[in-house]
Amino acid sequence: MRLFVALPLSEDARARLAALQSGVPGARWVAKDNLHVTLRFIGETDRLGAEELDAGLAGVRAPAFGLTLCGVGFFDRGRYAHTLWAGVERPEPVVFLRDKIESVAVRAGFAPERRKFSAHVTLARLADVPSVRLGPYLETRPGFAAGPYPITRFTLYESRPGGDGVHYEPLAEYPLAGVG
Repeated sequence: MRLFVALPLSEDARARLAALQSGVPGARWVAKDNLHVTLRFIGETDRLGAEELDAGLAGVRAPAFGLTLCGVGFFDRGRYAHTLWAGVERPEPVVFLRDKIESVAVRAGFAPERRKFSAHVTLARLADVPSVRLGPYLETRPGFAAGPYPITRFTLYESRPGGDGVHYEPLAEYPLAGVG
């Protein structure tokens, strides 16, 4: 099973993000129902690994918070963009939660994440599009902002390939404390 931990987004947040999903030829847009903020990609594991991870995640204590989406940009390799994203304004609560989840994952036997964490929602995957070609897309979406949206839980998902694309199946949800 292929797992990841993420913040699920409200219907309104996903609708606002889906409105950004056009105008880049060749982009593989993420399905509206799959939009989320990834906290930790786990990867392939067996049932025992998933159960150990679940037990650790159930012990994570962090406060609920408001999530504001802000800005649109891309990740690149040199001159080529590979991911189009919407950013998270003031990501400190997300980073705090992500750090706790990272500790749990490592204690459960998963390799430490080597990439620097950047709180975002993936809008599209790109097949090495020259970064300069994204200028018109970015220029027509200045000042994107949505929220704040209440974040009261995080979720362990399984990624399942299907004939009509990838489906993200929630395996467990973990509440956050208090009101954000």
